[in-house]
This record gives sequence, structure tokens and C-alpha cells, in this order.
Amino acid sequence: MAGFSPFVPVSSAVGTVQSIEPVRLLSLAIGVACLLVAIVDLFWTTLWDDKGAGPLSSRLMTSAWHRLRTVGGDRGSVLSLGGPLILALNLLTWVGLIWLGWTLVFAGGENALVHSRPTGPVTWIGRFYFVAQTMFTMGNGDFYPGSSAWQIAASLTTASGMLFVTLGVSYVISVLEGVIGRRSYANSVLGVGKRGETFVTTGWNGEDFDQFHHLLDSLSAELSDLGAQHKIHPILHYYRSEDLLDSSARAVVVFDEALTLLRFGIPEEHRPNSALIGSARSNAKSYLEAYTDTIEPADRAPPAPDLDRLREAGVPTVSDEEFADALDDLEERRRQLRAVIEASGRKWPSKKDD
Repeated sequence: MAGFSPFVPVSSAVGTVQSIEPVRLLSLAIGVACLLVAIVDLFWTTLWDDKGAGPLSSRLMTSAWHRLRTVGGDRGSVLSLGGPLILALNLLTWVGLIWLGWTLVFAGGENALVHSRPTGPVTWIGRFYFVAQTMFTMGNGDFYPGSSAWQIAASLTTASGMLFVTLGVSYVISVLEGVIGRRSYANSVLGVGKRGETFVTTGWNGEDFDQFHHLLDSLSAELSDLGAQHKIHPILHYYRSEDLLDSSARAVVVFDEALTLLRFGIPEEHRPNSALIGSARSNAKSYLEAYTDTIEPADRAPPAPDLDRLREAGVPTVSDEEFADALDDLEERRRQLRAVIEASGRKWPSKKDD
């Protein structure tokens, strides 16, 4: 009995309880926060067709692309990895946050998980293992929830795993469909001409642009779809092909410059159908608006289209002064075009591209 103090173990036990409980509450709070961030961002990015990528995904995309540009410059072989890498990073971030979130949630309860065999307390590795198994395979029996409340939590863990797989696969398929659409549009435009001037001269038959009507209508519809896809899935901004003929950013620049020439560089009596030109220009503007939240307009407008190139091909044009005045009114639009093509790692079309 000598030296016995009944107060020491009691105070130690109380101190232990007091030190454990806040840690468990903190773990639970952080876990719930991780789950909310992941699930909100996942729903926002994959299902909200009017808002593009979620707040977390937007920052990840922009940061990853800037780092890739810093490392690879404008090298096509490096930048062509951007889209797939960013897509993989998005998926890994979602699953990582969900996995971490549920692990922290199950660490927030004293008897949240119990060994199926009495081998001591559940470790952090055990919790990670249980969550991974529950998210994707419904568990394997090594651990089980310690109460009915934690059984519900385990069921929600399985549901979140199924949700991620379903939405993740749908998202990947939608993005890849968008990539195919980008390349198809690029081939359609750049197959006609690699510069706006070449595009216009190709459609001139010596008297008018009548043969252009169907082509303008078709390319305008494709561009409308492309703009909608970019708005829904901003990750498409970061897909870049090494082949110039697959560059949708270059194609949009060429098409919009051609429309500028047709609308403002050609006398009214020789222009193609005005409604077609107006519709196509509106679709091009919608495409540019998909970039407004991620890319600022360039500091200066690109070089003006060359009316002499059209005159050499026998295409009637307005005076240089009249065309220059029209370009002044289009400066903001053309600065945005320049920003889009430079952000994709491409250069503005020049005479050597003919």
C-alpha cells in the first residue's frame, strides 16, 4: 500500500480521454470536409452542363497546364500529354479525397471498425484497407463496423465508390468524344485552308461564293457543338495534338479570320449568304466565350489578314482603309483569338503556312 496514490491513474485516464476525443472529432470533421469537397466537385464537373469544371478541378487543370508549359515550353511532344495527364489527375484527386475522407471518418469513432479476429486495435493501414475494399469490392471480412451507425457509414462508402465509378466513366467517355469532335472539326477547316486568306480564295469560283454556302453551314454547326463541349468540359482546352491538322484552336482562328474577310473584306454584292456568315460568327464568339474564365485576351491584336492575297486570286475586296476600320472594331475579339491559340502552344497562321 506504500506509495499508492488513487488520484494518479484517475487523472491520467481522464487526461487520456480528454486528449483522444478532440482528435477523433477533428478526424471526423476533416473526413466529412474531404468527402463534401470531392463529391460536390465531382457532381459539378460531370453533371452541371452550364458551369464547366468544379472549383477544385478548375484550379487543378490550370495549375497542371501552366507547370507543363513551364517544363515543356511549346514542344508538341510534351504538350500533347497535357489533356490525358490532367484527366488522370482529376480522377485520382476525386478518388483520393473520397478514400481519405472515409478513412478519417472511420477514425473518428472509437469502435467504428473492429477486427474479425481479436488481434488488437485497428491501425490506420487497416482503415485505409477497409475503405478501399468497401468502396470497390464490398469488403473481405477482415474488419467490420462496430455498430449499426457505422454499418450505415460503410454502406455509404460503397455507394460513394459506385458513384465515382459511374460518373467517372461517363465523364471520360464524354471528354474523349469531345476530343474526337475537335479533331474532326480541325481536319474539316484546315483541309480547306491553313490561313483565313487561303480558306476564302478556295471558295471563290471566279464569280461568287455560292459553293461556300453548304460548307459554311456545316462548319458553323460543328463549331456550335464544339463550343458547347468546351463550355461543359473545359478540360478540352488542354488537349493538344502534335499534328497541325488536328489543332482545333488553329482551325477556329482560320475559320474566324475567313469569316472576317468574307464579312468585312468583300463587297456586299459578292459576299456569301449574310445569314450564314452571321450565324457562323455568332458560333465562333460562343466558342471564344468558353475560354473567358480561363484565358485573358492577348496584349495586342494579331497581324491583319492580307487583302492582297485575295486580290491576287481575283477576289474583289473593299479598300484597305475600310477594312482597317472594321478590324479596329474587332480588336477585342481578335485579341481573344490570339490568346486562345497561344495558350494551346500554337503560333498565329502566317504566309509560310500556305
